[in-house]
Amino acid sequence: MKKLIYALVMSLAVMAFTPQAFAQRNRQAEPTTRSVEGVVTNASGQPVQGAVVQLKNTKTLQIRSFIAKEDGRYAFHGLSTNVDYELKAEHQGATSDVKTLTVFDSRRKAVINLQLK
Repeated sequence: MKKLIYALVMSLAVMAFTPQAFAQRNRQAEPTTRSVEGVVTNASGQPVQGAVVQLKNTKTLQIRSFIAKEDGRYAFHGLSTNVDYELKAEHQGATSDVKTLTVFDSRRKAVINLQLK
């Protein structure tokens, strides 16, 4: 009988601590960084090599730049999940609309394409 009571107490103890262990593990697994990537295209939808993509941190106002590759692709990595970012592209006098990557966008790898006008 003592063994049965001991086994029951141990089972209850394990069940009591299991949800806390899972909750703590899930909190630690939440990402603190993310990335954004996309393609810069012209008004007719063709990729634009050499377009300058600017990423603006709306908290610090710091601006990072990326020159679009041959296929028009750009990418920014290591971005905070707690900051909004503004993106725009420019090439030979043409500019895109400003797009925003917000803190409410939970994707680890956001895709934002930019079209020059």
